[in-house]
Amino acid sequence: MRLFAAVLPPDAAVAELAARVEALRALPGADGLRWTEREGWHFTLAFYGEVAEEVLPELHTRLARAAHRHHPHELRLAGGGRFDDRVVWVGVDGDSEAMRRLADSAEAGGRRAGILMDRHRPYHPHLTIARARTRSAHHRPTTGLAPYVDGLADFASQEWTVGELSLVRSHPPDPGVPGRQPRYEAIAAWPLGH
Repeated sequence: MRLFAAVLPPDAAVAELAARVEALRALPGADGLRWTEREGWHFTLAFYGEVAEEVLPELHTRLARAAHRHHPHELRLAGGGRFDDRVVWVGVDGDSEAMRRLADSAEAGGRRAGILMDRHRPYHPHLTIARARTRSAHHRPTTGLAPYVDGLADFASQEWTVGELSLVRSHPPDPGVPGRQPRYEAIAAWPLGH
């Protein structure tokens, strides 16, 4: 099964972001982007990829330990940015350093459970809201992302407490159905600091 560790924002913050995303989707050219569905909004801490069933008990043990070592911390969804001309994301304000440490622990837990993972990159907390449609070898994406990033500049949700570490399963979209997105299912969660 395809798994990742994540922080899931609460419904109130998701609703505030959804209102802003609705405004962004009204901008000219917005139909040139693939917008993520709000049910899939999350902060990936560590991506594990395909994980065998027999690895799950050890991964659960490792993530429970990781959650125990980290305390709840305050965050808010705030601002935004882009990765090249590919992805529009929403960032965070608050204790992002605590989020980075939690991500490092989730990644280390996966490695200790025996999961082969990509080389470590510095963690950058972000929640993806849109992706550029695929581009051809010689052309730039049809939609520039700057107006959407600008539209997030003054965005800030209410503050919330990150209180748990979640293990999420990604179900791939149905093949051959245009516009379908992966479906995400939280299969386990551990409270921070316990």
